[in-house]
Amino acid sequence: MKVVVAMDGSKYGRWAAQWVGRIPFRKRPGVRALHVVDVAALRAPFVPHPAMIGYEVYLQAERTRLENRAKEAVAEAAALLKTLKLRGTVSVAKGHVAPAILAHAGGRGGLVALGNRGLGDFDRIFLGSVSAQVTLHAPCSVLVVKQPPRPIRRILLAVDGSKASDRALYFLLRDVKPAKKGGIEVTVLYVLPSFAYSEVAVTGINLAHRYADRLEAAGYRVKEAYMPGDPADEIMKAARSRRADLVVAGAKGLSAVGRFLLGSVSTKLVRHCPCSILVVR
Repeated sequence: MKVVVAMDGSKYGRWAAQWVGRIPFRKRPGVRALHVVDVAALRAPFVPHPAMIGYEVYLQAERTRLENRAKEAVAEAAALLKTLKLRGTVSVAKGHVAPAILAHAGGRGGLVALGNRGLGDFDRIFLGSVSAQVTLHAPCSVLVVKQPPRPIRRILLAVDGSKASDRALYFLLRDVKPAKKGGIEVTVLYVLPSFAYSEVAVTGINLAHRYADRLEAAGYRVKEAYMPGDPADEIMKAARSRRADLVVAGAKGLSAVGRFLLGSVSTKLVRHCPCSILVVR
């Protein structure tokens, strides 16, 4: 698996690399640690040409600071990969942060790992959250890290019967191995529509049973949960109540009308989920 880790010198970038080192992948991934220098963000659209108002000297100083920070970030990333025993490379790209990350992302079998926050607050004011943009447009799975690295003991797998949730299941079966000591507990969560009738509920329960059986056969400890309501809200509630270390969900679901009115479930989770989230493609 090819993993791109976005590292901007913040603790969230370090956490993203450390999470990649902690996830019990079946095969050790190849990693590219990527630092993006966004010089264009120094000049907002409403600011006149800097030479006209005497800002050029300050902008040049800021460019120098960004370049020096890039050197520090590259050195830190190289040392961190070595410490984590991750094989890979470190590179620097120039441009807006989210498009630069997307340009280096692999295909559907790859992964992008990044923190939900970073140092580029100014850029996010105008362009929105980098993590949300990457999650929305990446051709591969995306891991958005929200807390320091920890052993993964409890995973919440959100399913809805779509091909996207099937891919989320396959990620856990194909790419992750249950921990040897105590195992990893996976809660399979099916959120029923608030208007669900008995046949819909039975279909959802049977689906969760099938997912649970496959995970249990692979060596996971498995629980099942069913609840009616808004998918994103119920997933976040379950993540809190079950103290999940990681939420795993498909990039798209079946509720196209709901996504049009309320926004993508995965996007809401990236913004508001209390723990780290893996959006699988």
